[in-house]
Amino acid sequence: MMPHHPPLRIAIAGLGAVGQKLAESLDAGVPGLELVAVSAKNKQAAEQRLSSLQRRVPVVDLDQLEPLSDMVVECAPAGLFRQVVQPFAMSGKIAVVLSAGALLTNMDLIDIVRHSGGQIVVPTGALLGLDAVTAAAEGRIETVRMITRKPVRGLLGAPYLVENNISIDDINEPLRVFSGSPRDAALGFPANLNVAVALGLAGLGVDRTTLEIWADPALDRNTHTIEVISDSASFTMSIANIPSENPKTGRITALSVLAYLRKLRAPLRVGS
Repeated sequence: MMPHHPPLRIAIAGLGAVGQKLAESLDAGVPGLELVAVSAKNKQAAEQRLSSLQRRVPVVDLDQLEPLSDMVVECAPAGLFRQVVQPFAMSGKIAVVLSAGALLTNMDLIDIVRHSGGQIVVPTGALLGLDAVTAAAEGRIETVRMITRKPVRGLLGAPYLVENNISIDDINEPLRVFSGSPRDAALGFPANLNVAVALGLAGLGVDRTTLEIWADPALDRNTHTIEVISDSASFTMSIANIPSENPKTGRITALSVLAYLRKLRAPLRVGS
């Protein structure tokens, strides 16, 4: 007889394009998981957006998520990262974080989960081949290089562009707007380059990974090309992500989180 486990109670912090997709997918049914709470800035609007779900899910304040659930998926603005994650870290629970860039200024949370028995998970998101990078990191990686090209509308308003007076509104050809490390990019492009931080954390680190960001008026998809040289393999990977309703986020981001969640109670798990 198969052992019976109570469903994992999932909370979602933030109901943008990613949070909405996850809520709908969990409501449709993922074996072993149950959506129990959502937090959003505008509670009334969130309740309206969730009104079509089969099962009513309460919209609560951020500080109410942890007592209600076993795990949180953080889909909120980066400024709320600590407020979302810390209660779960201190309680020995799991926090799945999409604002990976915000983790860099909250690294003490890793020490907290190390002692509490919890876990912070940075999902694959929009990044192709993260498993291959983490595998290569078990040996010796020489270089990791990432080139990101985005449609203009996906980069408009980025703090780095504003602070450096870089105008991309009327460009007619691709323009390189940044060259540096994922750590610097996370500060200057907080809504755009969580994938670069995830790559840095998986491989050489966020300071030794090199990154270029291009604004390309001819593109309608977010594209990432990764080049890795290691003692186990050398590989180049490219992906073109279709934007979600939020042009700064690809549709595959929500699907990546859903794939991770589905593995938690799946009888067969493919991929690490």
